[in-house]
Amino acid sequence: MACEGMGNVKQARPIAGPGHQPSSGVAHAVGILMLAALLGACSTPPLPKPVHDEQAEGKPLPYEPPAVETVIPPVLPPVAPRVVVRGARLVKVVALTFDACSTSKPSQYDPRITSILLDMQAPATLFLGGKWMEEHPEQTRYLASMPQFELGNHTFLHPHMTKVSDQRARDELKWTQEMMYTLTGRQATLFRAPYGEIDDRVVKLAADAGMTTIQYDLPSGDPDEHATKDKLVEYVTTVAKNGSIVVMHINGHGWHTAEALPRIIKRLRKRGFELVTVSELLRRQAEAEAQGKAR
Repeated sequence: MACEGMGNVKQARPIAGPGHQPSSGVAHAVGILMLAALLGACSTPPLPKPVHDEQAEGKPLPYEPPAVETVIPPVLPPVAPRVVVRGARLVKVVALTFDACSTSKPSQYDPRITSILLDMQAPATLFLGGKWMEEHPEQTRYLASMPQFELGNHTFLHPHMTKVSDQRARDELKWTQEMMYTLTGRQATLFRAPYGEIDDRVVKLAADAGMTTIQYDLPSGDPDEHATKDKLVEYVTTVAKNGSIVVMHINGHGWHTAEALPRIIKRLRKRGFELVTVSELLRRQAEAEAQGKAR
């Protein structure tokens, strides 16, 4: 075994004092230790990974319907149950996604993130919680008015969807759709579960409501208070691959998201990535798959 820049590594022989001949066992052990030290010295340490703990978002809110009157939207046709974690690795695109939800933590909105995305003409998919929209109606209307943003369903009260009843799960999806439709005239066709927790039942319930379940393959780590701006930039832009879906937060639960975002966008583009919405990523994936079958 060799390490670049070292040449071939030979087992070292311990130096013996006058009149002393070390045993073969000692020589072998010392040689192994020296070899390990040499190899360890030339290895590249792994990139530090931020702790992306979705539980840091806070506990779910109590189970209760919207506090304001909502409009019931048209029923969306069911879709096939499907979980999307990333797009095609053959297509050099990345989807930036941002979650906004209300939990036991104070509900907030970070307008700096929106301004950066708009100023840098970076498309994004925003997964909005129903309660968050109820508490931020003007911001919701504003986000919906921007053509480069698409809106997704992030449940109403941010529960652990795999642990609630079917009726509760349906209510979470329905109440969020009704709130979004009341405020914006739009409905979501994409769904992201709180805390990233899904199972086959949750995916099927979302599909029955006309929504595809969207996960992610690149958790940014922005809920980690120890993840500095530089660490977020370095991690996201180094780990990103073709078709990656990045998750960040626009509700103030990302500690340094706004500070890191301009450099993240610039460095991803410098690496040749086109930034797209999740829907566009799925469209490009379908095109790539169709072209592959046609060959």
